[in-house]
Amino acid sequence: MSPTIETRTTVQSPQISKFLKQPQKMLINGEWCDSVSGQTFTTYDPATGDVLAEVPRGGPEDIDHAVKAARTAFEETSWARLRPNLREDLLWRISQAIVERVEDFAELESLDNGKPIGIAHAFDVRAAADCFRYYAGWPSKIQGATNNPSMLLAPTEVEFHSYTRREPVGVCGQIIPWNFPLLMAAWKIAPALATGNTLVLKPAEQTPLTALLLGQIMVEAGVPAGVVNIVTGYGDAGAALSGHEDVDKMAFTGSTEVGKKIVNAASGNLKKVSLELGGKSPNIVFEDADIPSAVGGVLQGFTLNSGQACEAGTRVYVHEKIYDEFNQALAEQVRTLKVGPGNDPESAITPLVSEEQLNRVVGYLNAGKEEGAHALVGGNRHGDSGYFVEPTVFTDTTEDMSIVREEIFGPVAVSIPFSDESEVIKAANKSEYGLAAGLWTTDLSRAHRVASRLNAGSVWVNTYHALDSALPFGGFHQSGWGRELGPESIELYTQVKSVTMAL
Repeated sequence: MSPTIETRTTVQSPQISKFLKQPQKMLINGEWCDSVSGQTFTTYDPATGDVLAEVPRGGPEDIDHAVKAARTAFEETSWARLRPNLREDLLWRISQAIVERVEDFAELESLDNGKPIGIAHAFDVRAAADCFRYYAGWPSKIQGATNNPSMLLAPTEVEFHSYTRREPVGVCGQIIPWNFPLLMAAWKIAPALATGNTLVLKPAEQTPLTALLLGQIMVEAGVPAGVVNIVTGYGDAGAALSGHEDVDKMAFTGSTEVGKKIVNAASGNLKKVSLELGGKSPNIVFEDADIPSAVGGVLQGFTLNSGQACEAGTRVYVHEKIYDEFNQALAEQVRTLKVGPGNDPESAITPLVSEEQLNRVVGYLNAGKEEGAHALVGGNRHGDSGYFVEPTVFTDTTEDMSIVREEIFGPVAVSIPFSDESEVIKAANKSEYGLAAGLWTTDLSRAHRVASRLNAGSVWVNTYHALDSALPFGGFHQSGWGRELGPESIELYTQVKSVTMAL
């Protein structure tokens, strides 16, 4: 019999209590407004199913107003030409404001998404602040280059001077997911502002609240009207943004399926597109690995954020010499994980974000068992209230099973034995995805050799989920286009112009 799920009864932060009681508004052209239609939608606490807030349901008309505001701010104000040091000051103020309200952001993120409040505090909010801080250093570092061209068709006595300029793209549409709402907003907004763009952000309908609170922070920090616009809504709003003829660039984080739709919608005016999409990442444990460290890393790899992470290491390949020992140790660790609401500091597995996601993950659990896989631990829904599932490890799988091939987005892993290095590299790369990979070994040569052969945008050795604002993040194959974070994100939000003059 499953234990009773605790329910959330109070909001600890007076500021967040006040925030949730006030009418939620969208941010368009510096004003907080309702949707044109007047419609709203409900966002819920996934631990209890209780209503958190009613949020404006923006649609295509609201998107159009926001895009027009962003276009005006880009072309008719001094924003795009703002001195680099002033842009740096603004981004630094946003970063500091997030840090000053870390408790508020953490509680709101936990309430809306369901994640452990300790993780939200230690990682999500502080990493979002760090992202703004990192890009605060970039405006004065964006450079072009001089050139000494030959100009073969010009008379030899004519001299030329050529140089390049890196300029903002223009109006950027940005759609973020529900698994790391605040952090994904920071990953998109910070580089866009650092490079002088304006933007329209569409948060996920499941988790819109921290984006709206971030909007308040940015307005208070001095972001000019129209530079940042936030439209809350469903897929019709996202489709309108992706297909809008006056949007110059789309940035999306989410499923591969939706990413393909955004590419199609963006083809009308051939806007620039960057995509950070799904994953089914391998995590390889070699026979010489430090088993306790590898068990802990593999556990974190598929249970962080209740498995709701695109880079989650859900395909666990373990060398046959240590397979049984490793699985036993992993199962023992999984059984110690407490399942509970995000406001309980002892909860390691918290609710999935929505009833829809719960049904999706439970469907995979049932499919795995029906296809013949063995649930070494877990394998079921947890409790009968809230959106909880048991952390699960499957064995006795085959590569054609859906739990091996498809992204589940829950705390579910498959453990697969292998016998040699070339075999496991081939198996790890046999996927339509290529977002991340992990490997555990004490052999330095093997670590470099295998890392170079894995088809993944990020490879982690003797660690997992090692993310940093200075390191590019993105995937191979159907895990996306382009790289976010690091200097590479500056390239996503700028375009190069060549200037040549005859002297």
